[in-house]
Amino acid sequence: MRKKIGARKSIKKTLLAAMVSFCVMVPLAKAQSGSSTGDKQTTTPPASSTPPSAALSTKPAAAGSPKPANSNREGLRADDPSLNGYTIGEQDVLDIDVWREKELSGPVVVRPDGKITVPLVNEFYVIGLTPLQLEAALTEKLQPFVTAAQVTVTVREINSRKVYVIGQVVHEGVFKINSTTTVSQIIVQAGGLREFAKRKKIYVLRTVNGKHIRLPFNYDAVIKGQANGQDVVVKPDDKIIVP
Repeated sequence: MRKKIGARKSIKKTLLAAMVSFCVMVPLAKAQSGSSTGDKQTTTPPASSTPPSAALSTKPAAAGSPKPANSNREGLRADDPSLNGYTIGEQDVLDIDVWREKELSGPVVVRPDGKITVPLVNEFYVIGLTPLQLEAALTEKLQPFVTAAQVTVTVREINSRKVYVIGQVVHEGVFKINSTTTVSQIIVQAGGLREFAKRKKIYVLRTVNGKHIRLPFNYDAVIKGQANGQDVVVKPDDKIIVP
């Protein structure tokens, strides 16, 4: 009887030891497995989220690459068709951009003496030049200082092209023009004609070679589209007289 009881106690002890050993070994095995997985994950390089095209775009431009367009600047580029016939004048505002040379770039205003100031070039007379001619001239002037200089001229404000309206309009004064502005457009900008304006007696007073000439303007004929109605294209410093 005592032997049976002793055998039962021995079996219980063996089972208890096995259970304890199982409970200890299972968590340990899981921990080792997780550690091994974590090591494998850390050794795997992360996938790049940058597309190939974006990676290529970060490379610096080659020395001989084309000049980027200044799309962020306001104004008209020198080769803009709307500047046909335009020459630089007093008080015009220009943007001088020397590619990759920020210290040489920036806005300039044409002074009353007809000159602008550009670093390294110093004072330069520009009245009467087209923007394209100014680009070429500045490029040549900068060659001794800048390798393969590339200059872009942008016209930001045209203040030199103006006409004067005098007489029976709502608002007399000075008005800016472009190369295609006509008398009828200026009259609209001036607020229109007054009640007692002589609509058929309007004229443009223009100076040509030191002499004054009159160009008649029949307001009624122009707005009615009649054959004898000529809408005169104004030029800088014209005076529109409305009697």
